[in-house]
Amino acid sequence: MLPQTQMLIVMIVYMVFLISWGIYQGMKVKSSTDFSIGGRVLPGWASALSERATGESAWALLGFPGAAYATGLMEIWTAIGCVFGVLFAWIVLAWRLQKEAQRYDVQTFTDYLAKRHASSGDTIRLLSSLTIVFFFFFYVGAQFVAGGKTLFTMFHLRPEYGMLITAAIIIPYTIFGGFRSVVYTDVVQALIMITTLIIGPIVGFIYIKTHPGVYAHSITAALKMAGPSYTAIAQGANGFQWGLIISGLSWMFGYFGGMPQLTTRFMSIKDHKNAKIGRNIGVTWTIIAYIGALSIGWIGIAIFGPHALGDREYVMPKVLLHIFPPSLAALLITGAIAAMISTADSLLILSSTELAENILSNKKTDKRQKLRLARISTAVLAVIALGVAFLSQRSNLISNFVFDLVSYVWAGIGGTFSVIVLLSLFWKKFNGPATIATIIIGITFTIIWISTGMNQKLITARIMTFLVALITAVVVTLITDKKSAA
Repeated sequence: MLPQTQMLIVMIVYMVFLISWGIYQGMKVKSSTDFSIGGRVLPGWASALSERATGESAWALLGFPGAAYATGLMEIWTAIGCVFGVLFAWIVLAWRLQKEAQRYDVQTFTDYLAKRHASSGDTIRLLSSLTIVFFFFFYVGAQFVAGGKTLFTMFHLRPEYGMLITAAIIIPYTIFGGFRSVVYTDVVQALIMITTLIIGPIVGFIYIKTHPGVYAHSITAALKMAGPSYTAIAQGANGFQWGLIISGLSWMFGYFGGMPQLTTRFMSIKDHKNAKIGRNIGVTWTIIAYIGALSIGWIGIAIFGPHALGDREYVMPKVLLHIFPPSLAALLITGAIAAMISTADSLLILSSTELAENILSNKKTDKRQKLRLARISTAVLAVIALGVAFLSQRSNLISNFVFDLVSYVWAGIGGTFSVIVLLSLFWKKFNGPATIATIIIGITFTIIWISTGMNQKLITARIMTFLVALITAVVVTLITDKKSAA
């Protein structure tokens, strides 16, 4: 059997199973609360695996190994930043957000912010929902593009066909089962992702030790042969490398409660006991995954050399296809597609529920109507996002626009809403007017900072947005608190 035929069979079997599993879970959805946040009765292990699959997306299997392949040891700082952020989220925030969701009877991410600051609740609900729907709508389109690229690499399909296949997998069970279907399909995908990030490096280390035709027979030798920049961590680092260190560590800020697709996983957990179970699984998964992702990038240097790949983000599939038989490689590469799917469906359900619950619905809308609105919103947003993905393949301007918006999400949404969530949890004086001001200034600052090139010239927006949002939140809180006291 031809290698591509073997890979195709593995992919088809997996995709059919995934759709069937998602639809089965969707049969248990009975209300808009089930659809938008799983009824807030999900077990900790399911929420943890779903949060991790959604949080890492294709980054852990394509982007991050590619960065390790391109920069060597310097990428350790990104791993430290991300791992610290995830540890903080699960250890400090998860159980608190679970309790807050129960206390305020939360339906969505912005529902919590609106109810927590009830005096400005309507404005916060509308402003937050519009912001999230706009940015995440393009983010979904970018995931479709990534799916098309991966299927092109494996089967030489036109990217447009790959995007259609990716959308055809995601849309049915997401429309039918909403958050619950997304979470339980994420569980499967998280298991495939972590399997890939464990087995891939183990076999890779053995391969470079035992095969004569590789660039180097160890990671250490490969990094040394690649040049001084590949072995630099901090000592002797130049200005550019210090910029990479700061940029890597700055990823932690997005994990501080500001990414709605992750925070809703914490809110959906059944109780405090399950939050502890989720914490243990989430932390363990993250540490193993980042070690594995770094290792795959470095193994790519040892096998191919530092300049052999035209696109560094394909180092993971290239390595796996090189060291495994086609059928097994296909199963493991499915982890990359699984990562994209888990992010795309999570972003899609987040955007559609924010739209249905907080913009299209009103107090007179009953539960059955809300569920119907959520499903219609999901379908409409998915089709429009797919259209944006198609246009991005035909226009460099639109493609760059989508790429920029994905960058804006982690800085603008992540940095801004992290400040809001942290202060909502830990500062009693933090109020509605400060929340509104923080959203407006944080998002506006991010767009200006990135679009004027300051993100590359000076310092990453992931740090600057967090700091600007924090200063705004504190100053406006103190001003409005004094006025209310007077």
